[in-house]
Amino acid sequence: MTSLWDAFGAAWQLIAGFDSTLAQIVGLSLQVSLTAVLIATLIGLPLGATVAVERFRGRQTVIVLLNAMMGLPPVVVGLLVYLLLSRAGPLGSLGILFTPTAMVIAQAVLITPIIAALSRQIIEDAWREYDEQLRSLGAHRFNAAMTLIWDTRFSLMTIVLAGFGRAAAEVGAVMIVGGNIDGVTRVMTTTIALETSKGDLPLALGLGIVLILLVVLLNACAGAIREMALRRYG
Repeated sequence: MTSLWDAFGAAWQLIAGFDSTLAQIVGLSLQVSLTAVLIATLIGLPLGATVAVERFRGRQTVIVLLNAMMGLPPVVVGLLVYLLLSRAGPLGSLGILFTPTAMVIAQAVLITPIIAALSRQIIEDAWREYDEQLRSLGAHRFNAAMTLIWDTRFSLMTIVLAGFGRAAAEVGAVMIVGGNIDGVTRVMTTTIALETSKGDLPLALGLGIVLILLVVLLNACAGAIREMALRRYG
């Protein structure tokens, strides 16, 4: 027990002292995950809104695929991205395997279906409620989709945060395409896995604490914004 408490104490010292190694790993993790979430949001929200308001042949198949892809195994995604970016792959000439860019791609592939599928459900529910009103105002489906995205923006923010949580907690895919290279592609989750296996608990615990605090802080901010919006707009 003493060694465990010592490890927690050392972890807090790393955090309080802004340890350079810990700060570099946290910074890279945020850079990769936030970039992936931004890309996934720019793709997933319009895709979800389009599927929600449009009626086209094969729509139900698209919905089933989006829902199924929410459960994509991270290691499979990592393997597919690895094959695409490897020297023998179609995108091998880009030379971005084992770089943060490859990690962003893997995370974006993982969370885009989550954002698209969940936003589709939220926007479709809103579409059913406001369908007649929007049609009476002469809104075309594209304008209706953009209006509904704005109207449901606080619910969609929760989805985006869920996507960030999935990205920030990812290990398998980023380990495969990033290689967990010290100072280059080592992020919080892969470092926690590595340092725990090595028995270096202070750094692993420090990063774990930071990861949990980040997720709690983001969700608290989202909740506060949502409460403010409810008070303002009723």
